[in-house]
Formats: sequence, C-alpha cells, structure tokens
Amino acid sequence: MKAINLYIFALTVVIAVSCNSADTSRRVPSPNIIFIIGDDISPEDIGAYGNPLIKTPHINQLAAGGLKFNNMFVTASSCSPSRASILTGRYPHNTGAAELHTPLPAHLQFFPEQLKDAGYYTALLGKWHEGPETSRAYDTLIAGVEHNGSGGEEQWINILKNRPSDQPFFFWLSPFDAHRSWDADSFHITHDPLTEVWVPETLVDDEATRKDLASYYNEIGRLDYHIGQLQNALKEEKIDKNTIIIFMADNARAFPNSKTRLHDRGTKTPFIVYWPDGIRQPATVDALVSTIDIAPTLLHIAGISPSETVQGISFDTLLHNPSAPFRNYVFAEHNWHDYEAYERSVRTKDYLYIYNGRPQLDNGGPIDANQSAAARSLKEARQTNRLTALQKDIFLEPRKKEEFFVIAEDRMQINNEVDNPAYALQLQSLREVLRQWQEETGDTEPDNLTKDWYHRETGLPLPAKDIRGEMPGAARKASFIHQSGPF
Repeated sequence: MKAINLYIFALTVVIAVSCNSADTSRRVPSPNIIFIIGDDISPEDIGAYGNPLIKTPHINQLAAGGLKFNNMFVTASSCSPSRASILTGRYPHNTGAAELHTPLPAHLQFFPEQLKDAGYYTALLGKWHEGPETSRAYDTLIAGVEHNGSGGEEQWINILKNRPSDQPFFFWLSPFDAHRSWDADSFHITHDPLTEVWVPETLVDDEATRKDLASYYNEIGRLDYHIGQLQNALKEEKIDKNTIIIFMADNARAFPNSKTRLHDRGTKTPFIVYWPDGIRQPATVDALVSTIDIAPTLLHIAGISPSETVQGISFDTLLHNPSAPFRNYVFAEHNWHDYEAYERSVRTKDYLYIYNGRPQLDNGGPIDANQSAAARSLKEARQTNRLTALQKDIFLEPRKKEEFFVIAEDRMQINNEVDNPAYALQLQSLREVLRQWQEETGDTEPDNLTKDWYHRETGLPLPAKDIRGEMPGAARKASFIHQSGPF
C-alpha cells in the first residue's frame, strides 16, 4: 500500500486554514493556476511525447492546445529535493534539503506563499513531504492517501467547487500516481502487458518487466482520467479560459537506469503549459529550461516580483515566442536517495558532462527501482550475460569519475567520450562551467556524506540506516547563498 511507502510521509496530515485569512485588499487580477506534478513519470511515457501505447488523451489534449516543452530539466531526479527546488526556485544544495526527505528551512520563501500574500487562494492536495514550514504557503492543505484516495486525485473537484469565488487561486495538485507500489490495475483504464506496453532500451523485454510497466502505465492512465474530469469541471465553472494548467513530473520513472540518474533519462521531465487566454498559438519549445525557472515565471505572470532568494529566471518570453533561446546551461545533482551519492551535471544543447564524486559505487537507482520486478529481470539476465551495454550500466562498479556525451550522436548517452581528444576543448569548458557553478552557489563535497541505508543488491536495511551525514552545501551555508551561477 502506498500509505506505508518509504517515499511518502505525513500521509494523514490535514491542515485547513480559513480562506478568510487572505488579505483581499491586495488581490491581484491574475489568472488561476493549477500546477499538477505527477510522481515518478518519464516524458517518453506520455502520448504527447511520442508513446503510441500509453492512454493519456487528456494530457495529449493539453499539449495539443498549449506549449509542450521538450527540454525541461529537473534539478534532481529525486522526489523531495526536486519538489523543494521547484517550491523555492533554488538548486537542491541551496535549499538545505538536498537529500531525500529533508525538510525545507524556515528562512526560505516558497512561491505559493508569495501568491498567497498577494491575494491568491492557495491549496495543496495529495503528496506533501517538503517539511512543516511549507504549510504556511497554503490556505488549505490536505495531505495523504486517507484524504485524497490511493491515486491522490479525489479532492480535486471538491477544492475547485468550494474555493472562494472572489479570489484567483493556485492549486498545487500532487497525486501519488505513478509512484510504487502499484494499485491502479483495477481502475477502468488499463494496459495489456503484451500489446500496450513499450519496453525502454534500459530494460529487459520479458513478461515480468511488461507486467511491471503495464501497472505503471495504469497509474498514469488514472492520473490522466482525473485531469480530464478537472478540465470538465473548469468548463462547468466557466473559468477554463483564464486558468493555467501545468502538467509535469518530479523525476523519472521508478525503474532502473531512470530515477536518480543525471542522464536525460533521469532529469528530463514532461512539461506542458495550457492557457487558452494566454497562449493563442500551440507550439513546442526546444529551449533549455530548468525547473528552478518555474517559480519566477508563475510569479511574473501573476504580477509579483520574485523573492531575492529565487535563483531561477522567468521564461515568460517563451510563452509568447516559443522559438526564442533561453538557457545556455542546465545543472542537476544526485545526492543521497537511499544510497550514498555525489554527482553533478551540466547540460547544454549539444553536450552533457557528469562529475561523479563516488566512482567506487554503482548506480542502480533507489530502492523502489532496484528491488522492482523489472530490476529482478535485469539481474537474472546479467547471470547469463544477456544484457546490452546500456542495460549493464546500472551494475558498473567502479564507475568513471567523469562522463561526457555528445547529444546529437548519442540519444541515450551510452558512449562516454571523456577520453576522446576530439572533444577535449568542449570537455574542459564544461568542467570549468560546473566548477564555477559550484563555487558561486556554495556547493560542497563532504567526506562524510550520508551512507547507504540499504544493501544495494538485496535491499535489506544496513546498520547505517537512519543516520545522516553532512549535507552538500552545509559547510558554506548554501541555503543563504542566492547567486545562481552561469546562465
């Protein structure tokens, strides 16, 4: 049951703050905003991003009528660090919550808090594990499976119909779909493992993996169904035209070689913006964008100046000119998520550079991925030497300290060109960019990082479980540093 899943806590917390507490004298005549952040979903598992088998008609409709971002990157392919980064518009090590399940500190501002202070009615429904301080950002907070249903979508229509009618609203809708363990196989939208599943190149194509993927697809299908119900309710309320709907995910699918990885298969996220009154011409956006840019963008749309703590930059120009350039670099990090880790990456439109501070350790993914049915199939195939180079990647030990990939020639980022003299200049350039970013943002690489809490092969608890080490950035008080590094 998801109610006892390691990655979801505060599951029965319900905080309801009176709607009358908002200062309506500061009301902003701005669009309503619905921010839907799916759990553990890769872009290639959405129909609009090219999957012909997944049943996502309503998300596809949002993409067809709005903007579909092809190069939106999370700052960490790890749940709470990614969400904390979005909430604050800051890199994970600058939030004080770089590791999984670390609460955000009180001294940072959260962009829904700024919306609330400006007169928005704000609410969070579903998954909530960014820490108790974030509750101040919401007029209404309803968290947990008990109150939101196993998929996390059952309160969506209620909150819409019972909102204050004299305020614009911001909803952070945080479904549990599609986080393990699966429980949507009995929902009325299902996928046949034999005919309606696409097996990614990172996994073995066998019966167990297909069933695992089908159950994952079913959760995405359930989420899509509720997005359709929400769209219908917005039309009934006659507020659909000036309501922004954003759909994205916090990190990649919970399968080996995806979640927690710093390759595109870990950090690239689906990102769709649908706003009939604000986006007149549907389009795709190919510019590089980081999820730290979401907060300043939504605040800009609402006519609010971002807090000085925000490191991201508004990409509102892309809403009107989708072909415009934006970032030169996107940065990401991999810190402790069940297992000791320290990786940093910088991505341009042409290249990806990854630095690994723990090359002696493998990268099999978090425990929910490396103990999955799909992972067991990979382990069985490994015993008979039936894995491709890409599939073997999760078992490599030791790993390279540096990786360098040429995007156009290597879609899946398999061929490490770090020793190729043809790319020596480009490699050195990105090394320097990454070091500059680390220096300016206060990143550190502690010797005493949090250790493995579970055995990497069996998943059994280890003696170090529940013992935390030093957080990256802590020694330099990075949560008080607001510089953002190269753009």
